[in-house]
This record gives sequence, structure tokens and C-alpha cells, in this order.
Amino acid sequence: MGDSGLVRSLAATHQAVINVAAPGAEVEASFADAVLDAGPEVFIRTGGVWVHGAGDAITEETPLDAPALVAWREKVDQRALAAPGIRSVLIEPGIVYGHGGGIARLVVGASRTDEGLTLIGDGTQHWATVHVDDLAELYVLALEKAPAGSTFIGVSGVNPTVRELGEAASSRLGLGGRVVAEDPAATVARLGDFGAALLVSQQATGEKARRVLGWAPSRASLVEEIAAGGY
Repeated sequence: MGDSGLVRSLAATHQAVINVAAPGAEVEASFADAVLDAGPEVFIRTGGVWVHGAGDAITEETPLDAPALVAWREKVDQRALAAPGIRSVLIEPGIVYGHGGGIARLVVGASRTDEGLTLIGDGTQHWATVHVDDLAELYVLALEKAPAGSTFIGVSGVNPTVRELGEAASSRLGLGGRVVAEDPAATVARLGDFGAALLVSQQATGEKARRVLGWAPSRASLVEEIAAGGY
């Protein structure tokens, strides 16, 4: 992704480019610039729901209030969406899970004490989630029919609390569902800006993607995945 010349040449000879990786600000910005310079018919860019900050009814219209970890995204996202002559689309996934991967591994792999499994923060925060296979279907639908300049929040509508996730993991690990809250300041001290982002409480439905694109997420919830041993 960091080879702008290669990206530009490939983008110039293909109808569409889908950017699903997220290696960080510098590489993502140069990648987007190279694609936009090349001018493919379609450019689907991955952002993230975190840019909207905390909220219990987040939509694509919710004002941006990004935590420090992803504050850089707005500039790149808007540059892509405004590109002339390209059908640019922005997908904003929530916490992506499935097949044992993603941030959910932090929940199951957290430290254990005699009192139980340690949570990320106090556990009251909600995470807006999406199964990776459901999300893949959203990208296909966006490629096929999303309008130019449109944004879609990619979440299933299931927004568990971190405590609910931790309790499912604790039960699966033989700890009887017991969990221990972590002071939010300790989470930030341990994980930095990433920890601060994990403390943001978000709830969203992804209704626009269902209504406009006909998206129908159907996979098991993250709580169900953890309880079934998927992690």
C-alpha cells in the first residue's frame, strides 16, 4: 500500500479499488492520493465508526467527534468522497469480529485474577459490532450500487457492552462468568490512544445500508461467537 507508483498503475488499469486495510494515517493517505490520481471508476474506502465518538444512536449524519487514534481519518475520507469523476464510497465499520480475529481477541485474552477476567475499562461501554463475513457482503453491495459520495456505517445493530463480552469469555474460560473492571485511566495507561478508543461507548444500527443497499447481516453476534468458542 505504501508503494504509490504501484498503486497508481494498478488503479489506472482497473475499474474499481477497494481499500480494506488500515495500516495507519501516512500509508492510508498516500494510498488514497495514488488511487484518486489514477482515477478508477469506483473507489471504496474504509473508515470507521469511531470517528463519530460516543453516542447511543449513531448514524451517518452524526457529527464527528473522533478519539485521537483516528482523528486523522476525516481529512482522507472527505478528500476521497469529494473526488470528481469517481464513484467514491466510504464504509465505516464497527468493531469487526469473526473467525477468531480482531479486537475481540483482547477480551478473551485479558489477564485473569482470582476475581475473574479483567475487562477493558469498567465494562459499561457499548461496542457497535459487525461480523467480518457480513461486512464483506456490504462491500460487494457498495461496489455494485452505492451512490457516489455516499457513506455507510457497517454494523449489525447488535451493540453489546464490554461487560457482556467479558462475562461470555469468562464463562467459556471456566471462570464462572466472573469479571473485574479496570479503571479507565489504567486502560489508557496500558494501551494508549487505542485504549482510549476502546473506552468510547457507541450504539448504531446500520439502517441506511439495509435501506439503500439491501444489506442483511445475519451472522452470530459477538457474544454468541465467544460463548460458542470462536475465540
